[in-house]
Amino acid sequence: MKNGKKIKVFLVDDDALFLKSLEIEFLHHTDFAVETFATGELCLKNLSNPPDVIILDYHLSGIDKNAMNGIETLDKIKSYHPNIPVVMLSSQDKIDVAISCMHHRAFDYVVKSETAFMRLQKNITAFFQYEKIEKELNWYMARM
Repeated sequence: MKNGKKIKVFLVDDDALFLKSLEIEFLHHTDFAVETFATGELCLKNLSNPPDVIILDYHLSGIDKNAMNGIETLDKIKSYHPNIPVVMLSSQDKIDVAISCMHHRAFDYVVKSETAFMRLQKNITAFFQYEKIEKELNWYMARM
C-alpha cells in the first residue's frame, strides 16, 4: 500500500494472453489496483488519472502495425508525468534493447518469461522503498 491506498498499476501489452495472465497474477498475488490497455495510445488517454507504476511492452505492434511502439509511448509518458516509474517488458533478451529503454528513462527492463511477474513485483516494491528512503534523506538534508 502507498499512503494507505492501493498502488495503482497500468499494464500495457498488445499480447492479449500475456496481458490477461499478468493481470490475473497481480490481482491474485498483490493488493494492487490494476488497469490493462492493449495499446500505448489507450494508456496515454488514461493518464489524466495517473497510476503509480506502468508496466509497458516494448513492441506494441501486434494489434495495429501503425500503433506507437513502447519507446514512443514511454517518451510520451515521461513528457506528461516524468516521475511515474515505467518498467519495460519484452520477449527480447538483448542488452542493446535494455540500454535503449534505460536511456529513455525506464525504471527497469524485464524479459518476458516464467519469472517476469516475480521480477515486476520486486521492481515495484524496490521503487517504493527507494522513494521512501529518498524522501527521508531529503527531509534530513533540509534540516541541516
